[in-house]
Amino acid sequence: MAVIGAGLMGRGIAQVFAAAGHETALGDADGDVLRAAPGHIARNLEQMGEEPGAILARLRLRASLDEAVAGAGIVIEAAPERIELKQRLFADIAAAAPRSAILASNTSVIPITRIGQDLDPQARSRLVGTHWWNPPHLVPLVEVVRTDHTSDAVFEDTFALLRAAGKSPVKVLQDVPGFIGNRLQHALWREAIALVQRGVCDAQTIDQVVKQSFGMRLPVLGPMENADLVGLELTREVHRILFPDLDGGKEPSPLLGELLGRGHLGMRTGRGLRAWTPAQAEAARERLALHLIALRASAPPADPEAGPA
Repeated sequence: MAVIGAGLMGRGIAQVFAAAGHETALGDADGDVLRAAPGHIARNLEQMGEEPGAILARLRLRASLDEAVAGAGIVIEAAPERIELKQRLFADIAAAAPRSAILASNTSVIPITRIGQDLDPQARSRLVGTHWWNPPHLVPLVEVVRTDHTSDAVFEDTFALLRAAGKSPVKVLQDVPGFIGNRLQHALWREAIALVQRGVCDAQTIDQVVKQSFGMRLPVLGPMENADLVGLELTREVHRILFPDLDGGKEPSPLLGELLGRGHLGMRTGRGLRAWTPAQAEAARERLALHLIALRASAPPADPEAGPA
């Protein structure tokens, strides 16, 4: 295994493969980021109640891209979300990695076809999307995205590899921006930010409403299940009243531009849509990690009656 990019996502992905027993190369041109990765992984594992020694022993740090991908059966790119950077990186990976290697991108929204548009046909057939969720060592889902060029063997082998590593992969059959999860998530965010922009409520109220109402159902009842539960007649009637008034903007909310113009970038600057002290920001991260660890420990086996992936 080779993972290119040793930041938050890359090191978490490398942790998953190393924990599954794979020799894993982790590459990054930034030496400081690369050297810091094993410490972050060790803290993750200790938080999860696992011994880091054997897992870290399977991790290989590589500052050189050529060394990182040499002999790899799959190369997963986890670089910043910039299309030109990913295109250049995959050109270099395709040139350096074995010609049989699966080439996978961890982009969260960029269509995989655009990332691979300048690759030769043989490399494009090996390119697939693997969208992991943050934090990747705790969130089970990985979206496996095929393009019109992705070979059936690469698509199926990637899916099987992720499942064998303990993840819960799903197949995305069309290469649409944002794939499945982020299209759903950001549709919710668009309406949430619009409600704040319109003065219907403040940002704190949005979070309280989601966490203390339908958010409590989501872990056990997805939106399609819930629509069937309440009935499609009622669902259609609600949509007839509600849809005309929902935000349908095709551009980011002006509220985001106003906040960014004031330097309110989110937790790291102390304010975004909400205000954050450093202690509150760290507590939120810790709360999320512990919640996901608890869910991971209590997760039931896969539903045998679930439909095909």
